[in-house]
Amino acid sequence: MRWSASRPPPSRRSGPGPFDPGRAFRLRAARGMAPASSPRFTRPARRLLSPPMVTTEHKLAGVLIRELQALAAEGHRRTFPAGAVIFSAGDVGDGFYVVESGRVLISAVVDQNEPRVLATIGAGDFFGEMAVIDDAPRSATAIAETQTHAVFLSRERLLELLTNRPQIALNIIREFSLRMRALNQKYLEEIIQAERLAVVGRFAGTIVHDFKNPLTIIGLAAELACSDDTAPPIRARAQHKIARQVERMTNMLQELIEFTRPSGQQPVLRAVNFARYMNPLAEEIRQEIADRGVKVILDNEPPAVDVALNPQRLSRLFYNLLNNAVDELPDGGKIFLRFRVDAGFVHVEVEDTGRGIAPEIARTLFKPFATHGKAHGTGLGLTICKKIVEDHGGTIRAAASQPGKGAVFVFTLPLAPAAA
Repeated sequence: MRWSASRPPPSRRSGPGPFDPGRAFRLRAARGMAPASSPRFTRPARRLLSPPMVTTEHKLAGVLIRELQALAAEGHRRTFPAGAVIFSAGDVGDGFYVVESGRVLISAVVDQNEPRVLATIGAGDFFGEMAVIDDAPRSATAIAETQTHAVFLSRERLLELLTNRPQIALNIIREFSLRMRALNQKYLEEIIQAERLAVVGRFAGTIVHDFKNPLTIIGLAAELACSDDTAPPIRARAQHKIARQVERMTNMLQELIEFTRPSGQQPVLRAVNFARYMNPLAEEIRQEIADRGVKVILDNEPPAVDVALNPQRLSRLFYNLLNNAVDELPDGGKIFLRFRVDAGFVHVEVEDTGRGIAPEIARTLFKPFATHGKAHGTGLGLTICKKIVEDHGGTIRAAASQPGKGAVFVFTLPLAPAAA
């Protein structure tokens, strides 16, 4: 049905009137259009994922409808039953639609070839303008969510309208800008949400990676402790190992919790004799990694000076550094520990006989989740090391690797005030 001066368009207050399928069929046949049984009008809509990303509002109804009414010879009223595909992605951009009543879903195919709703178009709003203006195929699919009555304007007449009516062109540009802003905002929100989920996944991976060694030790020790043939002293040592590894796992969880809370409470430090702390710890780590063909060698004795430290947290630092070194020694090797006291600090150097540190990754070693191609782990180990050292008032760095040498990490710990 065309609008003319003698036949005004239906009143927007009264609506488009009841839908007559027989009458619609005859009108389409008279125009040479496809009948209602044509795929253009009855193709079922695919299941759409997620709620609408952008819902546009009735912003241009008055101006746009009045302009279309003035183009009586060019405006065509079309009706689409619920579920009908108005146009598909890839179709020729032959025209522009203004919705009189009903709702239209604009969707596009995303990951795994699933359509996703980008916008919901309501009464008085428009769609289909992008392909018309940029003279490109449709980039999205339009589906009538409910029975929809829309005014169609051909591409040629729309371009003429935009050329001759600057105000309507400005209104369309403003509306298009608002839509893009809303879409960008939603996109940013989804990126942030995806990043949060990724961080959760990475933390879960870190826990699995860091718990693997303690759980293995607990399993072996439990088997030994429960054996009827195990001598009492060996059973007691196995029980001690289990208790130590449970404590270690508890400490690791606490480190992760504190890492996610930068404003958390600072560790309580106390004066501890560094030699009495370091020697048992080195022996404990030595026994844990011996079955992987790696030896821990103290090049010199730890200095018998008092250092302000938190034993549990500092143990995590050594475990992280030495286990990282073991990961780089799949065929076995050696890890050297060296100590010296200088300018009020204990300097600790950890060197392995691995491949060393490539210069291009040296600057990002201590950044969160930087795995640098490791087959396992998510890159939190060195980040936590840095935080532990800084919480103790020291610094940590990766020394430049020499040709034929392995990785070298150097960190400092301040002496206790009485010993400084």
